[in-house]
Amino acid sequence: MANRTHVSRRSLLKQVAGGAVAVGAQRADTAAAGPDVPLPQPPPIESDLAATERILGLAYTEAKRRQVARTYDDTRKNLGRVRALSLPNDVSPAARFDPRLPGKTYGLPKAGVRGKAPTPDHIPTSPVDIAFAPAWKHAGWLRTKQISSTELTRLYLDRIDHLAPGLENFITVTHDLALQQAARADADLARGRVRSRLHGVPYGLKDLFDVTGVRTTWGAEPYKDRIAAGNAAIVDKLDNAGAVLLGKTALGALAYGDIWFGGRSRNPWNSDEGSSGSSAGSASATAAGLVGFSIGTETLGSIVSPSNRCGTTGIRPTFGRVSRHGGMSLCWSWDKIGPICRTVDDCALALEIINGYDARDWGSIDAPLGWDWQGSARGLRVGYVSAWFEGTAVTEVDRRALQAVRDTGAELVEVNVQDLPYDLLSTLVFIEAAAAFSELTLTNRDDELKWQDDIAWPNSWRRAHLFPAVEMVQLERLRRQTMVAFDQLFGGIDALIGPLSAPGVLAATNATGHPCLVLKAGFVERPTRKITDEPSDASGPKHRVPRAITLWSALFREDLLITLGRAMEQALAVSGEHPSLART
Repeated sequence: MANRTHVSRRSLLKQVAGGAVAVGAQRADTAAAGPDVPLPQPPPIESDLAATERILGLAYTEAKRRQVARTYDDTRKNLGRVRALSLPNDVSPAARFDPRLPGKTYGLPKAGVRGKAPTPDHIPTSPVDIAFAPAWKHAGWLRTKQISSTELTRLYLDRIDHLAPGLENFITVTHDLALQQAARADADLARGRVRSRLHGVPYGLKDLFDVTGVRTTWGAEPYKDRIAAGNAAIVDKLDNAGAVLLGKTALGALAYGDIWFGGRSRNPWNSDEGSSGSSAGSASATAAGLVGFSIGTETLGSIVSPSNRCGTTGIRPTFGRVSRHGGMSLCWSWDKIGPICRTVDDCALALEIINGYDARDWGSIDAPLGWDWQGSARGLRVGYVSAWFEGTAVTEVDRRALQAVRDTGAELVEVNVQDLPYDLLSTLVFIEAAAAFSELTLTNRDDELKWQDDIAWPNSWRRAHLFPAVEMVQLERLRRQTMVAFDQLFGGIDALIGPLSAPGVLAATNATGHPCLVLKAGFVERPTRKITDEPSDASGPKHRVPRAITLWSALFREDLLITLGRAMEQALAVSGEHPSLART
């Protein structure tokens, strides 16, 4: 949706592309020179302003234009001073987004996990079956000494060596570190010490997060040799939980798409297509059985989209639930961290580990997380919009997911979502991202990025620099309206269900910070697809690929998503199907 909003303005931007590039190149030199160097540009003349008005859809009179021209010099100088500021990626804006509405008291789940966890079957004899098993089963086998963490880690490292080069889903494999952590996990288990419910389970980490002494490249050419000086908050939490880091999974450069400086992360169900993004490597590696579970991030679909493409299960938590300290910032008021797994249970256990307040993250919120292993979906009110499940874009998989809700004993309730232009909100992502990486635009280092299509970051950021600040404020006001609209919606239901294509909801719920669960609902036949989900060649051969369904809930009610998602997963009975490419 974000891409379509921007592409619709492409013809207008083409008219001024040459001028914008020339100005950008000129300003880059001054930005690099420091704050005392003035912008070497003459005062704007009226003809320049007239062209700018046409670009921005304004219409001043000649008298107003002359007045602006006389007084614009100070504005231009201040632009130069702003562009010369030293603003590292981890310096967030003073304006802090909080998804909670003022004066509202939120119902929060009881902290902790209640009930008895299921007991895993005896460990399979096939290494492939072990690799594809849910992480919660791995943890059970580890605690009962049916396998050691070192053995499980070596199994995954061997699979990474064998399959990751073809799938291009790992940037750095932390072989030695993984074996060290596995040995420590085994030593703890030998002493009867279990650090968490995923103790000893190997995982993959999206290469946005710092690990001391390890490359953290952000998937992008300008940062491919960057070595982290410390650990991200979630890395410390996972380490303290006894999890084993297998390596850094690939991501679309600077958290967009599936193209990174070393290739394109591929979908193990059809390796001719990318795995979508930006948590491309995490979803691909999890689907291919190269990790026990993985960590991804989402700003505008980066957990949901690759999970749909690769058939994984992902939770995008409530904004602020998981600390982002030590991770690359793309959009400070939108970024969220969540697990990508093969089952809902695994997502719940991984989220339990990384959940928690952190004063170092200005967006962090102290909110308990809990759920009941024996929790029932019976009686939950699940909203749906009938139009979302009609038309040619809707598949039998989507309709079967609705039936699965009924099969759980939950009550389907038809609802209406307030009619607001939610797709406009995605513009805020491009603006914040342009600010986060303005140095690349102003110094022309965005040319180093491999992906240079119209919808890719370099062109999107250049467009963002031409978006008026006044309209950005108006979009933030629309964001507030959206927060109120979805708060009212969830006042009458426990969860909302819809296909990935539900109009506007991806942008809206990312903007509001509401949590989301995406899980595999079935399979469809599709030709090889582009990043936009359009076929590369509509007449080409079709492949059996996963299709997901999406669930949303009120702020901080991931427990409801977990309960409903677990019940639906059992009713749909497709979570145990894995790509044949990876069963070698």
